[in-house]
Amino acid sequence: MTLTEALLAEQRRPAVVADLVAVIDAEVKGKKGVSGAAIKAGYATVKKVSPNITTSATNRMLPDFATVLEPFWTDFGGAGDFGSYLAGRGDEAADALLTVTDNRVGKSGRKTVQKAYNGLRGRAKENVKAALPRIGAVLQQHAG
Repeated sequence: MTLTEALLAEQRRPAVVADLVAVIDAEVKGKKGVSGAAIKAGYATVKKVSPNITTSATNRMLPDFATVLEPFWTDFGGAGDFGSYLAGRGDEAADALLTVTDNRVGKSGRKTVQKAYNGLRGRAKENVKAALPRIGAVLQQHAG
């Protein structure tokens, strides 16, 4: 079974989405300093506009996330810790995930969401790279 098939399986998908949202929330909560405050403010703004946006966006983007991560999963081969594997290929993995979010936000009709995302996009790669161990752990848990 491929990563995509495993993550998108009807009985598994809601738990995958919930766990990924928990990762996002934890990553945002853990940010420090001025840039952390900006991330927290942007995230709060987006959630104020649409309280369920993180869950709905994660659910909508999950097929694309799984698709762009499929080559990493195949190369990983299932031995060890997928989170560590992704972190070891941080630039490539972060770029792959960000192509999905960039495309989705670019197509969004919500100006508030676009503005908040664009304000955070400059540091997004660093933040995604920092989250890769947690993301990989969630994916491996559900695909393993």
